[in-house]
Amino acid sequence: MKALVISPTYNEKNNIAELISLISKIKYSLDILIIDDNSPDGTADIVKKIKKKNDNIYIIERKYKMGLGTAYCAGFQWAIEREYDIIIQMDADLSHNPSDIPRLIDETNKHDLIIGSRYIKGVNVVNWPIRRLLLSYFANTYARLFIGLKINDLTGGYKCFKREVLCAIELENIKSQGYSFQIEINFLAWIKGFKIKEIPIVFTDRTIGESKMNRGIVIEAILMVPKLLIRKLFKIN
Repeated sequence: MKALVISPTYNEKNNIAELISLISKIKYSLDILIIDDNSPDGTADIVKKIKKKNDNIYIIERKYKMGLGTAYCAGFQWAIEREYDIIIQMDADLSHNPSDIPRLIDETNKHDLIIGSRYIKGVNVVNWPIRRLLLSYFANTYARLFIGLKINDLTGGYKCFKREVLCAIELENIKSQGYSFQIEINFLAWIKGFKIKEIPIVFTDRTIGESKMNRGIVIEAILMVPKLLIRKLFKIN
């Protein structure tokens, strides 16, 4: 099994070394791809320094801040071209616990897309203000009821894909970011008929750095949901 962890970064100099260290301690042999959007804080320089002593670390440096969705799609395409069997996506801010990676990978024996879910067993979120928690929870409820996709955490960013899923999705057509990207990628896997599984995780909000969430990301997600419903109704894959 050839497995890759993808993590986009923008101003994560205080988290990135620890993230790479924690992933490197996992029992599976994992390659790590960091996609940096020209972070002004020097995140890429830290990664390149670590890379010199580790042949499993890779980095894609982009010229400017292009967004989460396009970063993941670039990483997915990179993984497909290098024939990785398993691709894990996760945030760089340590809100996703790297120790959950083996649990995600183990589920690929029976499923194609595995989602680290904050809401499959109650609400497993730490350090979020109530306003942010309510926004996330109701965004998931809205999308789930509107589209009819029975996933509790549609907007979660901790996922594990089999290569076949990403090969079947037309990555070049995905332009959405943030919440919207997470909903769209789940939807595309679903309408392609892949087996999706949620497993419980605990999401711990970042303690260092600033959140990338903004009003535009929320509005984009709200507008994305009816577009996906139309695609479902007219069976547009």
